[in-house]
Amino acid sequence: MSPQKMSVRRVAVIGGARIPFARSDGPYATASNQQMLTAALDGLVERHGLREPGAVGEFVAGAVLKHSRDFNLARETVLGSKLHPSTPAYDIQQACGTGLQAVIAAANKITLGQTDSAIAGGADTASDAPLGVNDSLRRILLEARRAKSASGRLKALAKVRPGHLVPDIPRNAEPRTGLSMGEHAAVTARAWGIGREAQDELAATSHQRLAAAYERGFFEDLVIPFRGLARDQNLRPGSTVEKLAALKPVFGLDHPDPTMTAGNSTPLTDGAATVLLASEDWARERGLEPLAYLTAYETAAVDFVGGDVAGGEDGLLMAPAYAVPRMLERAGLGLDDFDLVEIHEAFASQVLATLAAWEKRGLGTVDRARLNVAGSSLATGHPFAATGARIVATLAKLLAERDAPARGLISVCAAGGQGVTAILERA
Repeated sequence: MSPQKMSVRRVAVIGGARIPFARSDGPYATASNQQMLTAALDGLVERHGLREPGAVGEFVAGAVLKHSRDFNLARETVLGSKLHPSTPAYDIQQACGTGLQAVIAAANKITLGQTDSAIAGGADTASDAPLGVNDSLRRILLEARRAKSASGRLKALAKVRPGHLVPDIPRNAEPRTGLSMGEHAAVTARAWGIGREAQDELAATSHQRLAAAYERGFFEDLVIPFRGLARDQNLRPGSTVEKLAALKPVFGLDHPDPTMTAGNSTPLTDGAATVLLASEDWARERGLEPLAYLTAYETAAVDFVGGDVAGGEDGLLMAPAYAVPRMLERAGLGLDDFDLVEIHEAFASQVLATLAAWEKRGLGTVDRARLNVAGSSLATGHPFAATGARIVATLAKLLAERDAPARGLISVCAAGGQGVTAILERA
Protein backbone atom coordinates (compact mmCIF):
# COMPACT_ATOMS: atom_id res chain seq x y z
CA MET A 1 0.00 0.00 0.00
CA SER A 2 1.34 3.43 -0.93
CA PRO A 3 2.15 6.06 1.74
CA GLN A 4 -0.73 8.17 0.40
CA LYS A 5 -3.26 5.41 1.05
CA MET A 6 -1.84 4.83 4.51
CA SER A 7 -2.30 8.49 5.53
CA VAL A 8 -4.65 9.08 8.44
CA ARG A 9 -8.04 10.43 7.40
CA ARG A 10 -10.85 12.02 9.38
CA VAL A 11 -13.86 9.80 9.99
CA ALA A 12 -17.20 11.50 9.40
CA VAL A 13 -20.48 10.48 11.00
CA ILE A 14 -23.00 10.90 8.17
CA GLY A 15 -26.24 9.75 9.79
CA GLY A 16 -27.99 7.06 11.73
CA ALA A 17 -31.14 4.99 11.76
CA ARG A 18 -32.73 2.87 14.45
CA ILE A 19 -36.07 1.32 15.22
CA PRO A 20 -37.95 2.48 18.33
CA PHE A 21 -36.80 0.53 21.34
CA ALA A 22 -39.43 -1.69 22.96
CA ARG A 23 -39.78 -3.25 26.38
CA SER A 24 -39.10 -6.99 26.36
CA ASP A 25 -42.03 -9.31 25.72
CA GLY A 26 -43.89 -6.45 24.09
CA PRO A 27 -44.35 -5.41 20.43
CA TYR A 28 -41.11 -7.10 19.32
CA ALA A 29 -41.61 -10.32 21.27
CA THR A 30 -41.45 -12.40 18.08
CA ALA A 31 -38.84 -10.30 16.27
CA SER A 32 -35.35 -11.74 15.89
CA ASN A 33 -32.08 -9.86 16.10
CA GLN A 34 -31.74 -10.18 12.35
CA GLN A 35 -35.22 -8.81 11.64
CA MET A 36 -34.71 -5.80 13.87
CA LEU A 37 -31.21 -5.09 12.59
CA THR A 38 -32.41 -5.43 8.98
CA ALA A 39 -35.16 -2.87 9.59
CA ALA A 40 -32.67 -0.37 11.02
CA LEU A 41 -30.17 -1.03 8.22
CA ASP A 42 -32.81 -0.68 5.49
CA GLY A 43 -33.84 2.67 6.93
CA LEU A 44 -30.27 3.91 6.71
CA VAL A 45 -29.79 2.55 3.18
CA GLU A 46 -32.98 4.18 1.91
CA ARG A 47 -32.28 7.51 3.59
CA HIS A 48 -28.82 7.87 2.11
CA GLY A 49 -29.24 6.08 -1.23
CA LEU A 50 -26.87 3.17 -0.63
CA ARG A 51 -28.40 0.40 -2.74
CA GLU A 52 -25.83 0.11 -5.55
CA PRO A 53 -22.90 -2.33 -5.52
CA GLY A 54 -19.91 -0.96 -3.63
CA ALA A 55 -21.88 1.87 -2.05
CA VAL A 56 -20.69 0.80 1.41
CA GLY A 57 -17.31 -0.73 2.15
CA GLU A 58 -18.50 -3.03 4.91
CA PHE A 59 -21.06 -3.61 7.64
CA VAL A 60 -19.99 -4.40 11.19
CA ALA A 61 -22.49 -5.15 13.94
CA GLY A 62 -23.22 -7.48 16.80
CA ALA A 63 -25.58 -8.75 19.45
CA VAL A 64 -25.06 -9.84 23.04
CA LEU A 65 -27.91 -12.37 23.34
CA LYS A 66 -27.38 -14.53 20.25
CA HIS A 67 -28.96 -17.74 19.06
CA SER A 68 -26.75 -20.24 17.26
CA ARG A 69 -28.45 -19.07 14.08
CA ASP A 70 -26.94 -15.64 14.69
CA PHE A 71 -23.36 -16.90 14.36
CA ASN A 72 -22.99 -14.73 11.20
CA LEU A 73 -25.52 -12.07 12.15
CA ALA A 74 -24.04 -9.08 10.32
CA ARG A 75 -23.59 -10.92 7.04
CA GLU A 76 -27.02 -12.55 7.16
CA THR A 77 -28.51 -9.13 7.86
CA VAL A 78 -26.85 -7.74 4.74
CA LEU A 79 -28.16 -10.62 2.63
CA GLY A 80 -31.70 -9.94 3.82
CA SER A 81 -31.48 -6.15 3.51
CA LYS A 82 -31.54 -3.48 0.80
CA LEU A 83 -27.78 -3.12 1.06
CA HIS A 84 -26.08 -4.79 -1.92
CA PRO A 85 -25.25 -8.46 -1.21
CA SER A 86 -21.64 -7.89 -2.29
CA THR A 87 -21.07 -5.87 0.90
CA PRO A 88 -18.71 -7.66 3.34
CA ALA A 89 -19.83 -7.93 6.95
CA TYR A 90 -18.64 -9.28 10.26
CA ASP A 91 -19.75 -9.57 13.87
CA ILE A 92 -18.28 -7.97 16.98
CA GLN A 93 -19.26 -8.24 20.65
CA GLN A 94 -18.26 -6.45 23.83
CA ALA A 95 -21.40 -6.60 25.95
CA CYS A 96 -23.04 -3.17 26.29
CA GLY A 97 -20.08 -1.59 24.48
CA THR A 98 -20.75 -3.60 21.30
CA GLY A 99 -22.38 -0.81 19.29
CA LEU A 100 -19.63 1.71 20.05
CA GLN A 101 -16.90 -0.87 19.44
CA ALA A 102 -18.50 -1.59 16.06
CA VAL A 103 -18.24 2.11 15.26
CA ILE A 104 -14.59 2.13 16.35
CA ALA A 105 -13.76 -0.96 14.27
CA ALA A 106 -15.30 0.60 11.17
CA ALA A 107 -13.65 3.96 11.85
CA ASN A 108 -10.19 2.39 12.11
CA LYS A 109 -10.43 1.05 8.55
CA ILE A 110 -11.69 4.36 7.22
CA THR A 111 -8.99 6.41 8.93
CA LEU A 112 -6.27 4.10 7.52
CA GLY A 113 -7.71 4.25 4.01
CA GLN A 114 -8.68 0.57 3.95
CA THR A 115 -12.27 1.48 3.12
CA ASP A 116 -14.08 4.72 2.30
CA SER A 117 -17.36 4.01 4.05
CA ALA A 118 -18.91 1.60 6.54
CA ILE A 119 -22.06 1.02 8.54
CA ALA A 120 -21.83 0.01 12.18
CA GLY A 121 -24.53 -1.04 14.59
CA GLY A 122 -26.07 -3.66 16.78
CA ALA A 123 -29.26 -5.35 17.90
CA ASP A 124 -30.52 -7.23 20.90
CA THR A 125 -33.72 -8.88 21.98
CA ALA A 126 -34.42 -9.81 25.57
CA SER A 127 -37.75 -11.28 24.41
CA ASP A 128 -36.31 -13.87 22.02
CA ALA A 129 -33.41 -14.84 24.27
CA PRO A 130 -31.76 -18.19 23.46
CA LEU A 131 -32.61 -21.08 25.75
CA GLY A 132 -29.82 -23.60 26.10
CA VAL A 133 -30.23 -27.32 26.52
CA ASN A 134 -29.67 -28.41 30.11
CA ASP A 135 -25.94 -29.16 30.24
CA SER A 136 -26.44 -32.64 31.67
CA LEU A 137 -28.87 -33.43 28.85
CA ARG A 138 -26.42 -32.01 26.33
CA ARG A 139 -23.71 -34.37 27.53
CA ILE A 140 -26.07 -37.33 27.32
CA LEU A 141 -27.05 -36.42 23.76
CA LEU A 142 -23.41 -36.10 22.75
CA GLU A 143 -22.70 -39.50 24.29
CA ALA A 144 -25.57 -40.97 22.29
CA ARG A 145 -24.26 -39.38 19.11
CA ARG A 146 -20.80 -40.89 19.68
CA ALA A 147 -22.19 -44.37 20.34
CA LYS A 148 -21.24 -46.94 17.69
CA SER A 149 -24.44 -48.97 17.86
CA ALA A 150 -28.16 -48.63 18.38
CA SER A 151 -27.90 -50.34 21.75
CA GLY A 152 -25.19 -47.92 22.77
CA ARG A 153 -27.36 -44.98 21.83
CA LEU A 154 -30.32 -46.39 23.76
CA LYS A 155 -28.10 -46.98 26.80
CA ALA A 156 -27.02 -43.34 26.76
CA LEU A 157 -30.55 -42.01 26.25
CA ALA A 158 -31.81 -44.16 29.11
CA LYS A 159 -29.92 -41.82 31.44
CA VAL A 160 -32.31 -38.94 30.66
CA ARG A 161 -34.35 -37.87 33.70
CA PRO A 162 -37.21 -35.31 33.97
CA GLY A 163 -34.87 -32.76 35.54
CA HIS A 164 -32.71 -32.85 32.42
CA LEU A 165 -35.58 -31.32 30.41
CA VAL A 166 -35.40 -28.00 32.26
CA PRO A 167 -33.63 -25.55 29.90
CA ASP A 168 -30.74 -23.29 30.80
CA ILE A 169 -32.15 -19.76 30.77
CA PRO A 170 -29.78 -16.81 30.22
CA ARG A 171 -28.99 -15.08 33.51
CA ASN A 172 -28.28 -11.40 34.00
CA ALA A 173 -25.35 -12.22 36.26
CA GLU A 174 -21.59 -11.98 36.10
CA PRO A 175 -20.07 -15.47 35.88
CA ARG A 176 -17.20 -14.47 38.19
CA THR A 177 -19.39 -13.19 41.00
CA GLY A 178 -22.89 -14.54 40.46
CA LEU A 179 -24.26 -11.03 41.04
CA SER A 180 -26.55 -9.28 38.58
CA MET A 181 -25.50 -6.00 37.05
CA GLY A 182 -28.07 -4.26 39.26
CA GLU A 183 -26.62 -5.80 42.40
CA HIS A 184 -23.14 -4.72 41.36
CA ALA A 185 -24.44 -1.21 40.72
CA ALA A 186 -26.02 -1.17 44.17
CA VAL A 187 -22.61 -1.91 45.74
CA THR A 188 -21.09 0.99 43.79
CA ALA A 189 -23.96 3.31 44.72
CA ARG A 190 -23.35 2.65 48.41
CA ALA A 191 -19.60 3.14 48.02
CA TRP A 192 -20.06 6.55 46.39
CA GLY A 193 -22.95 7.61 48.61
CA ILE A 194 -25.40 7.98 45.73
CA GLY A 195 -28.84 8.79 47.16
CA ARG A 196 -32.32 7.84 45.99
CA GLU A 197 -33.55 11.38 45.18
CA ALA A 198 -30.56 12.15 42.96
CA GLN A 199 -31.15 8.93 41.03
CA ASP A 200 -34.85 9.62 40.57
CA GLU A 201 -34.12 13.17 39.45
CA LEU A 202 -31.72 11.96 36.77
CA ALA A 203 -34.23 9.34 35.58
CA ALA A 204 -37.11 11.81 35.40
CA THR A 205 -34.93 14.27 33.48
CA SER A 206 -34.03 11.56 30.96
CA HIS A 207 -37.70 10.89 30.21
CA GLN A 208 -38.57 14.58 30.02
CA ARG A 209 -35.71 15.36 27.66
CA LEU A 210 -36.42 12.40 25.38
CA ALA A 211 -40.08 13.44 25.19
CA ALA A 212 -39.07 17.01 24.34
CA ALA A 213 -36.74 15.77 21.61
CA TYR A 214 -39.54 13.74 20.03
CA GLU A 215 -41.93 16.69 20.25
CA ARG A 216 -39.59 19.01 18.36
CA GLY A 217 -39.06 16.43 15.62
CA PHE A 218 -35.45 15.67 16.47
CA PHE A 219 -35.81 11.94 15.79
CA GLU A 220 -37.73 12.19 12.50
CA ASP A 221 -34.65 11.24 10.46
CA LEU A 222 -33.16 8.90 13.07
CA VAL A 223 -36.03 6.58 14.11
CA ILE A 224 -37.73 4.16 11.70
CA PRO A 225 -41.24 2.95 12.70
CA PHE A 226 -41.33 -0.81 13.27
CA ARG A 227 -44.14 -3.20 14.17
CA GLY A 228 -46.55 -0.48 15.18
CA LEU A 229 -44.11 1.61 17.21
CA ALA A 230 -43.04 5.10 16.20
CA ARG A 231 -41.48 6.10 19.54
CA ASP A 232 -39.52 4.32 22.23
CA GLN A 233 -42.04 2.32 24.24
CA ASN A 234 -40.32 2.89 27.57
CA LEU A 235 -40.72 6.67 27.30
CA ARG A 236 -42.83 8.18 30.11
CA PRO A 237 -43.26 11.89 29.24
CA GLY A 238 -44.99 12.60 32.55
CA SER A 239 -42.24 11.09 34.66
CA THR A 240 -41.42 13.10 37.79
CA VAL A 241 -39.29 12.67 40.88
CA GLU A 242 -42.47 12.39 42.95
CA LYS A 243 -43.85 9.54 40.81
CA LEU A 244 -40.55 7.69 40.81
CA ALA A 245 -40.28 8.06 44.58
CA ALA A 246 -43.33 5.79 44.96
CA LEU A 247 -41.54 2.79 43.43
CA LYS A 248 -40.08 0.11 45.65
CA PRO A 249 -36.34 -0.71 45.50
CA VAL A 250 -35.41 -3.84 43.54
CA PHE A 251 -31.60 -3.98 43.97
CA GLY A 252 -29.43 -3.89 47.06
CA LEU A 253 -32.19 -5.25 49.28
CA ASP A 254 -29.67 -7.03 51.48
CA HIS A 255 -28.54 -3.69 52.92
CA PRO A 256 -30.42 -0.93 54.77
CA ASP A 257 -31.98 1.88 52.74
CA PRO A 258 -31.74 0.45 49.20
CA THR A 259 -32.06 3.15 46.53
CA MET A 260 -32.27 1.42 43.16
CA THR A 261 -35.72 0.87 41.62
CA ALA A 262 -37.15 -0.19 38.28
CA GLY A 263 -37.66 3.51 37.58
CA ASN A 264 -34.03 4.56 37.97
CA SER A 265 -32.69 1.40 36.30
CA THR A 266 -32.81 0.53 32.61
CA PRO A 267 -35.47 -2.06 31.64
CA LEU A 268 -34.84 -5.15 29.53
CA THR A 269 -35.31 -3.94 25.98
CA ASP A 270 -35.52 -5.04 22.33
CA GLY A 271 -34.19 -2.94 19.46
CA ALA A 272 -31.55 -2.19 16.83
CA ALA A 273 -29.53 0.80 15.66
CA THR A 274 -27.10 1.64 12.84
CA VAL A 275 -24.81 4.55 11.95
CA LEU A 276 -23.11 5.51 8.65
CA LEU A 277 -19.42 6.45 8.74
CA ALA A 278 -17.25 7.66 5.85
CA SER A 279 -14.21 9.57 4.71
CA GLU A 280 -14.65 13.24 3.86
CA ASP A 281 -13.98 12.55 0.16
CA TRP A 282 -16.66 9.85 0.04
CA ALA A 283 -19.19 12.17 1.65
CA ARG A 284 -18.28 15.04 -0.65
CA GLU A 285 -18.65 12.90 -3.78
CA ARG A 286 -22.16 11.92 -2.69
CA GLY A 287 -23.18 15.39 -1.63
CA LEU A 288 -23.61 14.32 1.99
CA GLU A 289 -22.85 16.75 4.81
CA PRO A 290 -21.08 15.14 7.79
CA LEU A 291 -22.85 15.64 11.09
CA ALA A 292 -19.64 15.34 13.10
CA TYR A 293 -16.27 13.62 13.15
CA LEU A 294 -15.06 10.77 15.35
CA THR A 295 -11.71 12.02 16.63
CA ALA A 296 -10.71 9.80 19.57
CA TYR A 297 -11.71 6.66 21.43
CA GLU A 298 -10.49 4.66 24.41
CA THR A 299 -11.38 1.44 26.20
CA ALA A 300 -10.62 0.31 29.74
CA ALA A 301 -11.37 -2.52 32.15
CA VAL A 302 -11.42 -2.88 35.93
CA ASP A 303 -10.82 -5.77 38.30
CA PHE A 304 -14.37 -5.96 39.64
CA VAL A 305 -13.62 -9.26 41.35
CA GLY A 306 -10.43 -8.61 43.32
CA GLY A 307 -9.99 -4.86 42.98
CA ASP A 308 -11.22 -1.97 45.11
CA VAL A 309 -14.89 -2.85 44.73
CA ALA A 310 -16.04 -1.89 48.21
CA GLY A 311 -14.36 1.49 47.81
CA GLY A 312 -16.19 2.06 44.54
CA GLU A 313 -13.08 2.48 42.40
CA ASP A 314 -13.36 -0.85 40.61
CA GLY A 315 -17.10 -1.43 40.55
CA LEU A 316 -18.42 -3.48 37.64
CA LEU A 317 -19.56 -0.40 35.68
CA MET A 318 -16.73 1.98 36.60
CA ALA A 319 -14.28 1.39 33.73
CA PRO A 320 -15.19 4.74 32.04
CA ALA A 321 -13.74 6.41 35.14
CA TYR A 322 -10.38 5.16 33.87
CA ALA A 323 -10.93 5.33 30.10
CA VAL A 324 -12.06 8.95 29.93
CA PRO A 325 -9.09 10.48 31.84
CA ARG A 326 -6.68 8.56 29.59
CA MET A 327 -8.49 9.65 26.45
CA LEU A 328 -8.66 13.29 27.52
CA GLU A 329 -4.97 13.34 28.43
CA ARG A 330 -4.06 11.92 25.04
CA ALA A 331 -6.30 14.45 23.29
CA GLY A 332 -5.09 17.36 25.43
CA LEU A 333 -8.64 18.14 26.56
CA GLY A 334 -10.61 18.62 29.79
CA LEU A 335 -14.27 18.15 30.58
CA ASP A 336 -14.79 21.90 30.19
CA ASP A 337 -13.87 21.54 26.51
CA PHE A 338 -17.05 19.57 25.80
CA ASP A 339 -20.32 21.18 24.83
CA LEU A 340 -22.23 17.92 25.26
CA VAL A 341 -21.67 14.77 27.29
CA GLU A 342 -23.43 11.46 26.63
CA ILE A 343 -23.21 8.85 29.40
CA HIS A 344 -25.05 5.58 28.84
CA GLU A 345 -27.64 5.32 31.60
CA ALA A 346 -27.47 1.66 32.55
CA PHE A 347 -28.54 2.85 36.00
CA ALA A 348 -28.94 6.37 37.33
CA SER A 349 -26.60 5.46 40.19
CA GLN A 350 -23.91 4.38 37.72
CA VAL A 351 -24.07 7.71 35.87
CA LEU A 352 -23.78 9.64 39.14
CA ALA A 353 -20.92 7.45 40.35
CA THR A 354 -19.06 7.99 37.08
CA LEU A 355 -19.47 11.77 37.37
CA ALA A 356 -18.22 11.62 40.96
CA ALA A 357 -15.20 9.54 39.93
CA TRP A 358 -14.27 11.98 37.15
CA GLU A 359 -14.45 14.82 39.63
CA LYS A 360 -12.31 12.90 42.13
CA ARG A 361 -9.71 12.36 39.40
CA GLY A 362 -9.47 16.09 38.85
CA LEU A 363 -11.45 16.31 35.62
CA GLY A 364 -13.94 18.77 37.08
CA THR A 365 -17.71 18.67 37.05
CA VAL A 366 -20.15 18.19 34.20
CA ASP A 367 -22.86 20.83 33.87
CA ARG A 368 -26.14 18.86 33.94
CA ALA A 369 -27.47 21.12 31.20
CA ARG A 370 -24.90 19.48 28.89
CA LEU A 371 -25.53 15.89 30.01
CA ASN A 372 -27.75 13.58 27.91
CA VAL A 373 -29.68 16.56 26.55
CA ALA A 374 -32.01 14.42 24.40
CA GLY A 375 -32.53 11.75 27.04
CA SER A 376 -30.70 8.45 27.21
CA SER A 377 -31.05 4.80 28.17
CA LEU A 378 -33.28 5.24 31.22
CA ALA A 379 -35.90 6.67 28.88
CA THR A 380 -35.14 4.95 25.56
CA GLY A 381 -34.36 1.55 27.01
CA HIS A 382 -31.18 -0.41 26.39
CA PRO A 383 -30.98 -3.21 23.79
CA PHE A 384 -27.41 -4.06 24.77
CA ALA A 385 -25.59 -4.02 21.41
CA ALA A 386 -27.70 -1.22 19.92
CA THR A 387 -27.00 1.49 22.50
CA GLY A 388 -23.59 2.59 21.21
CA ALA A 389 -24.83 3.26 17.67
CA ARG A 390 -27.88 5.08 19.07
CA ILE A 391 -25.68 7.39 21.12
CA VAL A 392 -23.23 8.12 18.28
CA ALA A 393 -26.00 9.06 15.85
CA THR A 394 -27.86 11.12 18.46
CA LEU A 395 -24.78 13.04 19.60
CA ALA A 396 -23.61 13.67 16.04
CA LYS A 397 -26.95 15.24 15.14
CA LEU A 398 -27.01 17.30 18.35
CA LEU A 399 -23.59 18.69 17.47
CA ALA A 400 -24.69 19.40 13.90
CA GLU A 401 -27.57 21.52 15.17
CA ARG A 402 -25.11 24.01 16.66
CA ASP A 403 -23.96 26.97 14.59
CA ALA A 404 -20.46 27.05 16.03
CA PRO A 405 -17.83 24.29 16.30
CA ALA A 406 -18.70 21.87 19.08
CA ARG A 407 -17.37 18.79 20.81
CA GLY A 408 -19.11 15.84 22.48
CA LEU A 409 -17.99 13.07 24.86
CA ILE A 410 -19.39 9.51 24.89
CA SER A 411 -19.06 7.14 27.84
CA VAL A 412 -20.45 3.60 27.81
CA CYS A 413 -20.03 1.07 30.63
CA ALA A 414 -20.22 -2.65 29.87
CA ALA A 415 -20.54 -6.02 31.57
CA GLY A 416 -17.31 -7.71 32.51
CA GLY A 417 -15.99 -4.53 34.10
CA GLN A 418 -15.32 -2.77 30.79
CA GLY A 419 -15.87 0.68 29.34
CA VAL A 420 -15.82 2.20 25.86
CA THR A 421 -15.51 5.96 25.33
CA ALA A 422 -15.18 8.31 22.37
CA ILE A 423 -15.07 11.93 21.24
CA LEU A 424 -17.11 13.50 18.44
CA GLU A 425 -16.34 16.94 17.03
CA ARG A 426 -18.13 19.35 14.75
CA ALA A 427 -15.64 21.59 12.93
